[in-house]
Amino acid sequence: MENIYLVFVVILFILAISDLIVGVSNDAVNFLNSAIGAKAAPFRIIMITAAAGIFLGATFSTGMMEVARKGIFNPQFFYFSDIMVIFMAVMLTDIILLDVFNTIGLPTSTTVSIVFELLGAATAVAIIKATHNPDIPVSEYINSAKALTIISGILLSVAVSFIAGALIMFLTRLFFSFDYAGRLKYFGAIWGGIAISAITYFILVKGAKNASFMNDDTKTWISQNGTTIIMLSMAGWTLLLALIKTLFKADILKIVVLVGTFALAMAFAGNDLVNFIGVPLAGFESFKIFTSTPGASPDTLLMQGLSGKVHTDTYLLVIAGLIMVVTLWTSSKAKAVVKTSVDLSRQQEGEERFGSSFFARSMVRGAINTSKVINKFIPARVNTWITKQFDQSKLELEKEKLGKDAPAFDMVRASVNLVVASILITIATNFKLPLSTTYVTFMVAMGTSLADRAWGRESAVYRITGVLSVIGGWFLTAFTAFTVVFIVANIIYFGGFTAVIILIAAVVFFIYRSYRKFNKKKSDVSEVSELEIEEIDGHILSSSVLNKCKLSVSKIIGEVINVYDKTLSAFEAEDRKGLKEAVKEVEQINKKTKKLKNNIFTTVKKLQEEDIDSSLYYVQVIDYLRETAHCLTYIANPCFEHVDNNHKIFTKQQFNELANIRKELAGIIEESEKMIDNSSFEELNTLLSDSQGLIEHLRLYRKEQLKRIKKEKASTKGSLLYLNILHETQNMMLHLVNLLKAQRDFVAFKSNNKE
Repeated sequence: MENIYLVFVVILFILAISDLIVGVSNDAVNFLNSAIGAKAAPFRIIMITAAAGIFLGATFSTGMMEVARKGIFNPQFFYFSDIMVIFMAVMLTDIILLDVFNTIGLPTSTTVSIVFELLGAATAVAIIKATHNPDIPVSEYINSAKALTIISGILLSVAVSFIAGALIMFLTRLFFSFDYAGRLKYFGAIWGGIAISAITYFILVKGAKNASFMNDDTKTWISQNGTTIIMLSMAGWTLLLALIKTLFKADILKIVVLVGTFALAMAFAGNDLVNFIGVPLAGFESFKIFTSTPGASPDTLLMQGLSGKVHTDTYLLVIAGLIMVVTLWTSSKAKAVVKTSVDLSRQQEGEERFGSSFFARSMVRGAINTSKVINKFIPARVNTWITKQFDQSKLELEKEKLGKDAPAFDMVRASVNLVVASILITIATNFKLPLSTTYVTFMVAMGTSLADRAWGRESAVYRITGVLSVIGGWFLTAFTAFTVVFIVANIIYFGGFTAVIILIAAVVFFIYRSYRKFNKKKSDVSEVSELEIEEIDGHILSSSVLNKCKLSVSKIIGEVINVYDKTLSAFEAEDRKGLKEAVKEVEQINKKTKKLKNNIFTTVKKLQEEDIDSSLYYVQVIDYLRETAHCLTYIANPCFEHVDNNHKIFTKQQFNELANIRKELAGIIEESEKMIDNSSFEELNTLLSDSQGLIEHLRLYRKEQLKRIKKEKASTKGSLLYLNILHETQNMMLHLVNLLKAQRDFVAFKSNNKE
């Protein structure tokens, strides 16, 4: 029996490694988004700084480990076998849950997941035990007061972080403005000294007492001399930064951002390491209690031993820190999660990942009306001064010069993000509250972006929808974690070791499947990004636009005919899976054309003045390409729905007619690709004649179908779908012809106006 539980402990530690990997992938956004968004330093330097913070912070986690042992449930009411069921269920569920969010690219809370998983698993086992022993109610098993404190602290952190970030950012921007170079020259050292001193105080003075490598005398001295340390720190950092600025002309804000990144990574490791290894360590401690009790039975040994203080060995924390550092460097999912946070807080407009929602529109409308009312009570002179501090005209000029290399936001906002978030997280850590680093850093970033007027009327509804989607994901995390772990705990309790092995196999399969999906998604995104046009010194040459347009158009219309053929072939074979794949391919084509169309504004804006006339042809080509792809959507989706609903497919005669159309259309598109690739349109008139022939055949086939309907030889659903395919094929042909004419005119214009 003892050997089985030893295997359980080993499995827990293996799962802990997996949890560290998926957890860091999710939580990297917490400490990387500000430095990466502001481009404070080369990516390698940012990663080294964050890695050092994580490694050092891992040794500060000892005090937090108690949460996994006695923070959510009362261990003295559970037997050793019960505890192992709870811990095993928690680890299996946590890995799956975090990996799902990483794959989607949404930041979620590892703290919320672990808290609700412990609560759900403990509740499941408590209910089972209560049915066997009604004398002890379920409420006795759960540490309700502590669980409520943790949950309320997590939820409160959302509001506190957002308000703190918005308020401090507003005041900071009023002082520095967007044109902060001049003021930074005189006050940069003072600002940096205050910021870094605040970080030093909360990490060194308040956080050092939890470090496993410090002796009691050192901790006591630091605690007793806190005021002296903070005063000396402020004076020392201010003087040091002033000296560095004078001697080396260093950017003080970059230093603050990198120190803040280090601090936030350190706070993350100190606060969130419990989420990844707290449960396995508690399981290991439980096993030691079991083996040190002679003659103990796992089904009768109560685990009151977990209620006391337990020292966590430094080497275990160091190993965990190393795994976190390696994951930080190698995880591509971490970059996807970081991108979501940076996109929602970026200063400039651009492609928005999220759509619009009723609630977001209502909030923006309400904010606009409230702003109008408030402005009536603010003196005109004060309003003018405030508006001047938020003038971004100079910032816009800088961004136009940098082009795609422009940061998402400036160093002032990045420094506020990091300082406010690191202070809030470290305070919570020292009060033993597992406050969610994801909640804090994300909501601070959203608060600062709101105060910084990054959410303009062009983007506000999309940004708010994105924020609400992420927050909704957090609540979904809590509900899902509790529900799933409740089920898993029951399966393990009644299924034993066999159930554990099956569940582990399911987890491995699930992660492998999500890994494949993520790589597919990543390749799709990289394929879309290939359509972007390169810039030179912030400008785009029309010849570059023409070349990129030629390559993009040729590639996409080739994909259009392939998917068109695939759709009709799968429909004829009643291949539902093939049709579903075709629909996904159509969606990907539409993403590419949408990307091109959304970039029209940026492309035209960055064209050189003498090339502006050529933008007319570029816009026409992209418009016709977008419409061509849309026609394919209205063919693939109805075909899939028809087969999915098990309706009767076409007759042999109808499929023969479609085969003729497919052959003619393939020939026309093949010739179109050659013309576009070679920029030679001498045969365009011949192709136009062929297209007219195809349109005439479509008219005849439409007439034949109407005759079949008249004679009642065709089903209603089938007739509607067949006529729809003919109609959309004709529209596709017409848009393709217009695209070729626009591309011909584009080429002709460039030939007559050589650079």
